[in-house]
Amino acid sequence: MNREDLKLTLAALRRSLDGKAFTQLVHRTPAADVADELETLPVADVAALLQTLPATDRTELFSHLPERLQDALLPALPRPVVVQLFETLPSDDRADLFNRLSEDAQAQLLPALAQVEREDILRLAAYPEGSVGSAVTSDYVAVTADMTSRAALDLIRATAPDKETIYVIYVLNAERQLLGTLSLRDLVLCPPESRIGDLMRKEPVFAKAKWPRAQAAELIRRYDLLALPVINGGNRMIGIVTVDDAMDIEKEQDATQLARFGGTAIMGGPDLNIRESSIGQMYKTRVFWLAMLTCFGVITSTFIAGQEAILAEVIVLAAFIAPIIDMGGNTGSQSATLVIRAMAIGDVKLKWRDIWFVVKREIPVALGLGVTIAILEAILAYVSKGVGFEVLLVVGLTMLIVTVLGGVIGALLPFAARRMGTDPATLSSPMITSIMDLLGVFIYFYIAYLFLGHLIG
Repeated sequence: MNREDLKLTLAALRRSLDGKAFTQLVHRTPAADVADELETLPVADVAALLQTLPATDRTELFSHLPERLQDALLPALPRPVVVQLFETLPSDDRADLFNRLSEDAQAQLLPALAQVEREDILRLAAYPEGSVGSAVTSDYVAVTADMTSRAALDLIRATAPDKETIYVIYVLNAERQLLGTLSLRDLVLCPPESRIGDLMRKEPVFAKAKWPRAQAAELIRRYDLLALPVINGGNRMIGIVTVDDAMDIEKEQDATQLARFGGTAIMGGPDLNIRESSIGQMYKTRVFWLAMLTCFGVITSTFIAGQEAILAEVIVLAAFIAPIIDMGGNTGSQSATLVIRAMAIGDVKLKWRDIWFVVKREIPVALGLGVTIAILEAILAYVSKGVGFEVLLVVGLTMLIVTVLGGVIGALLPFAARRMGTDPATLSSPMITSIMDLLGVFIYFYIAYLFLGHLIG
């Protein structure tokens, strides 16, 4: 069903509240597509439609809705439906949902839940936001080392409907410490009386609950895992992070890096969300960077104003200030972006070998760019303004130096940020541009005095 048909069908269903028809629609349409269209409807209509679905379908569809819609729906749904959702949602999703509730709502909800779900929610909700523990699901398959493959398969058949994934089986001891892992494929293909302890892969890759979420996503990507086991401080397994969770983590991380690099998040502060952030938040976050950049701008303009003597003699120099300082900032931002991306995907790390590799790669590229841009700027300056050779030399040489410096400094700044213990993504592109603006005018007027200083009386 295409999006237009889906939109029209949902428009009809919101009026008829035909549960059978809505259930059929949910079964034959990807949940993500239905969720996207439901997001355009009033909350009350979405709540009414969800109540017409069987419990399993309702939970599946609810889990695909964006967080802001989930939060808005809870007060609009009857209490039994809310309790059913918390009892059947994946454990990591319900822990996140629970953490977003007010303290009063949490206190009202907990007594209505079964003890197992209540304890699971409280355990997972205790991990701080952004940690691996906060992304964990406890719905995984665990067996013991002394079980036979036949017994393990019987256990999987009995418990599979309640598990997030069954393709990786975790082998635990009596204290729930992780001994090894086993793939479902290996389990199915081995003789029925094989001992799990003889089949498992020992010393599996794992993450600790207190680690940052990004580390779990990186391990899943690096080792091509379907799921990553997570242990707590006592080396007991508390759950898994699945590959789809890792994709969500990396998506959030990419969005955060983009916000920070674009100068729309304070270092260590909140990222802006164009839908959910208040006008006050949008103002406070953006004014932080703009105020800082204004200070840089005042320093730059004050320095330029102090060059009145040479500008009075060679007024045409003023026409080239903007393109020169722009080039340094643009080149620096390009280089920083490439290095930050390389760090994010693990191509380079904070090692002297990698730093030297990046510098060796950047210098010839920046030199090539600098020469090209310098020649182009000189040609355009001559054609458009008819300036003399000395001015062309000043402009071209400055453009070359600023472009090369911008490339090298932009490439080194992410390493400097990592060395100081901060995320390189917190480097703001406007900040890099402002630094290069200041350096650009210093270089420009130094070269101008070098070649044209004799003109000053």
